Order: sequence, then structure tokens, then C-alpha cells
Amino acid sequence: VGGPRCGASLHEQNKALRIELNANANCAWQIQRNTNQTIRLVFSHFKFAPSSSCETESIKIYDGPSTNSPLLGQVCNDTDAVPVLQSSSDSLTFIITTNSVAFTRNFFVFYYYFSPETRPEHCGGQLTGPNGTFTSPNYPAAYPEFTYCVWHIQTAKNSKIKLQFQDFFLELDKNCQFDFTAVYDGLTTNTGLIGRVCGLAQPKFESSSNVMTVVLFTDYANSYRGFSAQYTSVPLPGPVEPDTLLTCSSDSMKIVLSKSYLASLGYNETDLQLSDPSCSPVVTNSVIFSFPLASCGTTKKDDGQSITYTNIISLSPTGNIITRQKSVQIIAKCKMENNSTLEVIYVTKNNIIQNTTAVGGYNVSMSFYDSDSFSKPIHQSPYYVDLNQTLFAQVSLHSTDPNLLVFVDTCIASPQPDFRSLTYDLIRSGCNKDDTVVSYPPLEHYGRFKFNAFRFLQTSSSVYLQCDILICDSKNANSRCTEGCISRQKRAISSYMWKTNTVVGPIRLKRNLRSADNSESLAKADPEETPNPQQYSFYTLSFVVLISNIIIVVAVILKYHKHQAGYDYQKIPNS
Repeated sequence: VGGPRCGASLHEQNKALRIELNANANCAWQIQRNTNQTIRLVFSHFKFAPSSSCETESIKIYDGPSTNSPLLGQVCNDTDAVPVLQSSSDSLTFIITTNSVAFTRNFFVFYYYFSPETRPEHCGGQLTGPNGTFTSPNYPAAYPEFTYCVWHIQTAKNSKIKLQFQDFFLELDKNCQFDFTAVYDGLTTNTGLIGRVCGLAQPKFESSSNVMTVVLFTDYANSYRGFSAQYTSVPLPGPVEPDTLLTCSSDSMKIVLSKSYLASLGYNETDLQLSDPSCSPVVTNSVIFSFPLASCGTTKKDDGQSITYTNIISLSPTGNIITRQKSVQIIAKCKMENNSTLEVIYVTKNNIIQNTTAVGGYNVSMSFYDSDSFSKPIHQSPYYVDLNQTLFAQVSLHSTDPNLLVFVDTCIASPQPDFRSLTYDLIRSGCNKDDTVVSYPPLEHYGRFKFNAFRFLQTSSSVYLQCDILICDSKNANSRCTEGCISRQKRAISSYMWKTNTVVGPIRLKRNLRSADNSESLAKADPEETPNPQQYSFYTLSFVVLISNIIIVVAVILKYHKHQAGYDYQKIPNS
């Protein structure tokens, strides 16, 4: 155990690091070794400054040889897990940053190289029966070194899981830094840590729902016999699932609670309040809280890959000095992730959590405007333009959160609305690919650019645009939205809060408009000028009579002329 105090370049097959840092540290450790194996990195103990946040103190782990590599994960003061991360290659980098608070931070980090295809027998798996047993590898013999096993337990709905270790013996340490078993309330190991245990014991754990995850981690020394565990499923008492509804949009958060559900918890609508007590609900058959995302005490957290809005409804009886009711909080989270929005609402009842999830998204639109003032949008569709005319496009984010930034990352054009055939790049990775494109600097909820109209050769006259839009936290000075044009190699490391795409079109040339108008005028007849069948009969009869009269007159004239000609040319007989 050891290593330089602030950062190092590590090349050993495995190593344990005990790190101690003070205020204003910014230290990077690089792990790299020329091998075909991958790295497993474990932060089995971390102690940040009290009340620190992810923005001021954190450990960031990058999947590669530098901080320019893709972000693999982040550890903060409120991380509710024992972080175990795995690289995709033979290198990893992690950097620890601390704030200005005078406090001694402590970390215990362990890594080792391994081949993912090799794993001990009886190491992890899926357990789905109503009850069952499982043991550590080699039990009751000593468990192997460098072991990482994960068991996922899932029983019937409307039940919870009770887990008991009949025999348990792992290496003893007061912080369980070396060998440990961790139990999570759910199917992931990223959050929901119920407890971590090591040494000689017979621990018991209980989940809040029908899913639980158990992790065994061991290092390179001091192996013991491990454990033998048994689990059973127990029906959930009271309300099986929270009778709640959470809806998230780019503008607001809406929480709906049924009165019957509140009554089952021992409360009514007068016992509820948001983080900001001045925001009161609307009470009908249900209790409804509806408020803008950036109001009513809602907090926003940026973890580098997503942005989460959180608000808490506290339930406490009013008008009493004391209470014997359990503490209840309803925690609502809107998590804006790549291409989707994860909405999470859960209820804490003396550390018992029940979950509900849904899906939503940011509201983004794109329109053309008549000038670079972007004050008058073009509503006509198709939008008829002249060849080489300057077109002004704006992407708009419809959100009440003022601390969001819109960035136009990529825009392509196509003659077809499905963009499956021919395409042409206008903007790619923030870089202008067409000579006429001019991108305007990001402005709050708007992304703007202009270009000159064109047409595709030997295809239809229509042009459609599809743009990839990134949404970032404007308070993050290093977000993707502020980087502008970047190369493909660097692009992988840039983070953004949310990504979507939007389509506008078609655009058509005005000559096609004139052609269309002429065709239409030829195809349409004025009803007042269109003769009906009776008029046709009258016109036909009149025409026949006229022709007959003309023929008669001509005949008479010809006959008269013929008669006069006989006298003019008669010969006089000889006398």
C-alpha cells in the first residue's frame, strides 16, 4: 500500500493505494500496462469534505490513458455505492479534485488486471425462485483472490426479500476496504447500498421490493472460507406500490398522489409540503403538485453525463407537538439523459424505498426565419425560396429552466424526409461543412445558423433538414455546447446533458412554385365560364343553321355567275 501523494503513473499488475489529500488538490493517476487484459478498479473507501458536492469535489474515472478519454464514472460525497469500474482496454485514468475546505480526505483504491472470460465457478448469477441459497466460490474452502461476483435476486411482484448469512467469514477491516460483501436494494450496483460487511459475522438484510443485488469482492491476500447465504421472499404489507404518478417535461414537473394512498400511510392532503412550502397543491380526487422545473425548491444536479431535477414532498402531521408516525418523504426525480428522460419517483419510509419510473423528453423545435433578427418565423410549408437565397434556421428549446444551453451539433440535408438515401452535410460535430454555412454563438435556449439555398442534382426539388441538438448546463464552462467545432477523435470525450434531433422542410425553389401554379390554372376552369349541356345543344344547332345559310348563299351566287358567263362567251354564226 502506498504511492506518491498527488498522482502517479502506475504499471504494476495489481496495486493498492492509500491516498490522503488536503484542500485545493487536483491529482491524476494513470494506470497503463502493455497487455491484452482489462482493469478492474475499486474505490472501497472514500471520505470527502463534509457537505461537499460533485461540482466541488469528486473522483472522475476515464476509460483510457488520459483525461481526454471517455468518462467512465464519477464518485462524490453522496455516492450511495462501493464503486467498482472496469476498463475497455489496458489503461485507465482517475483524477481527484478537492475544494478549499480545510479537511483531510482519505481514499483507498485497489486495481488489478484480469481477463474478462475467466471467472471462478459459483461466482454470481440470477436467482429467481421464491427462496434459495448461494455460497462464495470454493466454500467452505478459502475463496480465490481477485474475485468479483454479483448475484441478482428477483422474486415475485408485491414481495420483498430477506437475506441471511448463516456462515460468514471474510478478511476483517474496520472500513471493509480489502475483502467485502455489499448488498444493494435493487438490480444495480450504482446506488441503493443497504450495507457492506466483512470479518466474522451473521449479517441480515432486507430489501424494499422484490429485487436485491449481492456483491463479493476480494483482493490478493488473506483469503478465508467466505459465506453461505439464504434468502426468502415475504409479501409486502400495506400499499403494495405507491399510488403515484410523476410526469416530467422540459417545462415542468407534475406529481399526483391519491388520497387513498396517503390515508394508507396515515396522512391526508393537509400534511404535505414541497421543498418550498409556499408551493401548495391542487386538491381534487387526488393531490396534484404541478410547478416549473426551476422553482418550488427543485434542485438540479449535473453528474457529467445527465442532468437531474429533484424535489421532495415531506409528510408530517400538522397541529401536533409529538408524533408516533413513521417519517415519510416522497422524492421525485426527472433525469434528462441521452435521447430520453427518466422520471423517477420514490417514497422513503424509515429508509424503505419504493420506485416508479416513466419516460418523457425535452421539447425542441426548428423553424426558418425571414432575417437574421430571428423575429418572424416562416409558417408556410413547403417553404419556396430562390436558388442561392440566404436561409435563417433556429432551433428552440421550450423549457422554464434558464440555465440550459442549446448547441447545433450536426445538420444534414436530404431530398427525402426519411434521410435514408442521398444526404449532404451542412454541419458535422459543430464544424461547418458547407462554405455558405454560418453558425451563430449559442444563445440561451436557441441554436442558430444560416446557409444558402441549393438543390440536389437529378433528384426531386425538395430539401429536408435534420439536425442533432445537444442540451447542456450553462453553468458548466467546459460543456460540449461551449466547445464549438471539434474533431471526431476528440468528440468522444465531450459531455452533454441531453441529445435529440429535429426535422424541418421541405424547401423548394420558386420556379417549381410557378410551374405548380401554371399547371393548376390549366387544370381548373372557372365555373361561371363552363357551359352546361343545354348550352352546348343550343350552340350546336345555331352553328348548323349558320353553315346551312352560308351554303345556300354560295350556291345561288355560283349559279348566277354561271348564267352570265354563257352570254359572254357565245359565238356569232357566220352569215
